Amino acid sequence: MLPLALKVFSREYTALPTDPQPARQRPKWRRCRVVSLRRVLFCLACTLVIVVFAILCQGIPPSYDDVRNFERRLPQHAVAALTRAHGHPARYLRFPDHLWGHGLNNVLQEALLMSYLAYVSNVSFVFEDYTWSHVPLPWTVYGFALRPTRIPMNAITSGPTAGGPMAHAPLSVSAEFYQHICATPDATPHVLSSAHAPNDADGDIIIDWWQSQLAYVDAQCIEIDSSAHILFDRFFFGGPRILSLFESLLASPILTDFSWSPLVQSALARNFALLQPRSAKHLFASDLQGTLDGLVAVHLRRGDYVRHCPNLAKWGADYMGINQHPSLIDRFDPRPYVNDTAANEAYYLEHCLPTTTQLVARLHAIRAQHPGLRRVFVLSNEWAWALGELKGALAEDGWSDVVSTVDVQLDAEQYYVSMAVDMAIAERAEVFVGNGFSSLSSNVVMFRMAKGMDPSSNRFL
Repeated sequence: MLPLALKVFSREYTALPTDPQPARQRPKWRRCRVVSLRRVLFCLACTLVIVVFAILCQGIPPSYDDVRNFERRLPQHAVAALTRAHGHPARYLRFPDHLWGHGLNNVLQEALLMSYLAYVSNVSFVFEDYTWSHVPLPWTVYGFALRPTRIPMNAITSGPTAGGPMAHAPLSVSAEFYQHICATPDATPHVLSSAHAPNDADGDIIIDWWQSQLAYVDAQCIEIDSSAHILFDRFFFGGPRILSLFESLLASPILTDFSWSPLVQSALARNFALLQPRSAKHLFASDLQGTLDGLVAVHLRRGDYVRHCPNLAKWGADYMGINQHPSLIDRFDPRPYVNDTAANEAYYLEHCLPTTTQLVARLHAIRAQHPGLRRVFVLSNEWAWALGELKGALAEDGWSDVVSTVDVQLDAEQYYVSMAVDMAIAERAEVFVGNGFSSLSSNVVMFRMAKGMDPSSNRFL
């Protein structure tokens, strides 16, 4: 039995544990969440870096500053040009609601009509940049590559619509110049609305109406407000209403003096061996001497047309208005197939999205009607491998030389106006085979007719 003192001691002093108490640990689920979040953030950062690197590897688009400086130095932008004959101030007509964010040819056809209206109204047309986006940056992302948000019009065309020379008529001015002159308290623009315009009438009636409205405006700065109704919408260009003014448009300096920009023409010079002109001199001729003998240019639209062409069949669409001109040989007539949905769509696809077999057969038939043809140039947004298959099929059918858009050598500035380069080649071809539903083909046909080329040289798929 323990002594009392020892009992007291044992009660007051308890032995300490030999092992320390384990530290409190973070729950396992929380550790997993932190680790997973870090991995996700790391993967996202790596993905962003890879995407940015891939985009930058496509190249930084050019600024076209030299072309902009050229536009600023146009003679009509000089202070001495601010007054016209008899001391009256020059009048400027701007269309603030102009088309943007669309393909080049949608924008170009609208600009040509607007400048024509200004021409017949004896006012200076205000030309704009070809605008893809209004973001406040020089570039935007499209198709995992950078592209310019704006391209000056004179990188595409240097005709009257873009301030080029035009006899006995006020010259076009840039939007930048217009802003300098008209964005002041002393020059508040006079605004005309399209609300009461005969927007659904034939083209000549629309032009006459606007011409009469502009005749009563003596203000220096004039703007058309088309928020109520687009002045020249896609239905106007896509139907026969444009044909009523087409002959006067063809005869106007807007088209007779039309020319592609020096940048586009330099691309033709760079590819003279590909184009095989009679001589270098003929390559730059603006008249019929510039024709590329023996060449048929065919417009093969792919990409979005894979979805668009079947929709055209559902809508019962017709060819673009200019492509319905009575002087053109090929007609589009789906009426025999309206009661057979499958046959109707097949008819549309043959003329809008033909297969390789159909295209080879079509060009074979056209060559039989134009025996001098021996070479093919394919304007297309198709993949290079698919164009390679088409080239092989055309070579087997007896064509001596087949080249396409992907074979054209371009520098950085020419690359972003490559569609205009394709069009300049098609405009010079001995025969052009277009897509009747396309604004590109419609514009090429128009330029060829303005040059006086035989209408029978314009064919369709």
